[in-house]
Amino acid sequence: MARIQKGYTLVEMMIVVAIVAILAAIAIPLFMNYATIAEGSEGYVLADGVKSAIVSRYNNLGKWPTNNNAAGLATASSINGSYVKSVTVTSDTQGSLITVLFKNNGVAKSLQGKNLYLAAIDAGGSVKWECEVDSTDMYKYVPSTCRNKR
Repeated sequence: MARIQKGYTLVEMMIVVAIVAILAAIAIPLFMNYATIAEGSEGYVLADGVKSAIVSRYNNLGKWPTNNNAAGLATASSINGSYVKSVTVTSDTQGSLITVLFKNNGVAKSLQGKNLYLAAIDAGGSVKWECEVDSTDMYKYVPSTCRNKR
């Protein structure tokens, strides 16, 4: 008489658990990397929202805004996010500078307390934007256009 097997053997179950563990070992670090990239991107997105206010001020008055108020923006600490502490506008005769300060806690170690900069430069009738960061450690967590060290 043939015996019909019901269920799985211990070896089959161990193989399935091993496969799942291998997949998890690959997927979890990749997910953490993508999550950190999202943290760095938040800073760029907040700075990107400030760009139009700076360009508008420069086009209307012919001079760069010296601070957030002059650009028609909220205070630096009011422009924040889950990972960004503040977004500050400053300027000199060459152009305007947006400084994004990342929080000290709750953000990837490579971004903690560091800055992302967006510099507006007069390019003879248009505004050119350059993005820089505090350290090379930040490169893999910010958009590729920001992979320049200040």
